[in-house]
Amino acid sequence: MFVGIARFLAKLILWFVGLSLVLVLLFKWVPVPVTATMLMDSHGITKDWESLDNIDRNLVSAVIAAEDGKFCEHNGFDAEAIAKAAAQNAQGGRIRGGSTITQQTAKNVFLWQGGGYVRKGFEAWFAFLIEQIWGKRRIMEVYLNVAETGIGTYGAEAGAQRYFQHSAARLSTSEAARMAAALPLPKQRAVVSPSGWLRRHGNTIQSRMRVVRGDRLDACVYN
Repeated sequence: MFVGIARFLAKLILWFVGLSLVLVLLFKWVPVPVTATMLMDSHGITKDWESLDNIDRNLVSAVIAAEDGKFCEHNGFDAEAIAKAAAQNAQGGRIRGGSTITQQTAKNVFLWQGGGYVRKGFEAWFAFLIEQIWGKRRIMEVYLNVAETGIGTYGAEAGAQRYFQHSAARLSTSEAARMAAALPLPKQRAVVSPSGWLRRHGNTIQSRMRVVRGDRLDACVYN
């Protein structure tokens, strides 16, 4: 009986590894058609896939400034950010995440929302794969096309059209910063006319964008 269970588990693991490799290789070239988050959205789906060439560099700078300042330095995991998040969460209060853009992309494309150690384990596996197979530019391109940018709205292009009535190919620094500020909670955070903390947060991101460009923290995307 034990041998039979071991064989079954071995086949299951091999099947999972093979399938995950096929999907990662496929999406290196093919636009991601839909994600679990999109399918579970009761508000429907508005999306429009665009090449990174058609997304303003300001938005790339903004999401790096807001979400992952070491995007071009790490291999998919920011050990320092994870440690800080764990320390803060252990003290109680507002839960802080330590996920990189790579990890968020892995979760958005291949998995589901929500926490749990099982999902985190799968997330780490897919994050490792896309870092090795896709590279930074493709990770950023996919992230900006599948991230939820508003209620029932996914991707940079759909978000830009929703909020600013023009293409994501020409986002101002202010527009890009406001979109990036809303990304963690797009259903709750206003992009148009934000106020209070959210407005200040957007202004901080806009300031950090100059550092991103000046220090070439987005070089891995535009090398």
